[in-house]
Amino acid sequence: MTLILVVAIVSVALVAGAIWGLYLPLPRPLEGFLIALAGGALIVSVMEELIRPALESLSFPLLTLSVAAGALLFTAADRQLEKSTEGSEGGGLLLAITFDGVPENLALGVALIGTSGLEVAALAGSILLSNLPEAAGGAKGMAEGGMSRRRILVLWVGTAALLAGAAIVGNLALAGVSDAWLAAIRCFAAGAVTASLATEVFPKAFREDHFGTGLAITLGLIVALGLSQLSGG
Repeated sequence: MTLILVVAIVSVALVAGAIWGLYLPLPRPLEGFLIALAGGALIVSVMEELIRPALESLSFPLLTLSVAAGALLFTAADRQLEKSTEGSEGGGLLLAITFDGVPENLALGVALIGTSGLEVAALAGSILLSNLPEAAGGAKGMAEGGMSRRRILVLWVGTAALLAGAAIVGNLALAGVSDAWLAAIRCFAAGAVTASLATEVFPKAFREDHFGTGLAITLGLIVALGLSQLSGG
């Protein structure tokens, strides 16, 4: 039940964000502020929910290699993504969110193994905060590029289903994996998410609202820390 509830909340955020971007006002400063807030929350979640717990099962060298592998893979794929989607920002955002979301949701599914909903509240909450504004901005960009609203919604619903599936796979297929492997997977996902913050999230937030970005990131840090405290982290 916890798995279904958390996956539903996180995935619905993508569809709700797309609807927001297509049918409701989304001023650029607000978009930038929300994206920066989400990024700040993810910083805390990556450390507290993914990397720090891994120290109990992994040596520091192996932890470092796992994080670095995630960052390197995301960076390489993001570079290729930029080349293949040049001139189509909305479609590029959709693909970027998909790539970023797969390791995030795999990590979410892994984090749910043997835990209660409160113990993963920080990670789930941060991913939700990230999905909502990123989906809104992506859908808005795709509409401005001339794509029909119907097609955009179909693409975002499909993306939400894909990411929900990743979380379910992470939870069910990895249930019997050793603690060391789970820790390595979490760290790999942490590296990918961290790289995405540097190359996708914060630069976009700064472009849209460079005066409020610092405040929004700080607020995101505080929100995620509060969620972590609620979960006993």
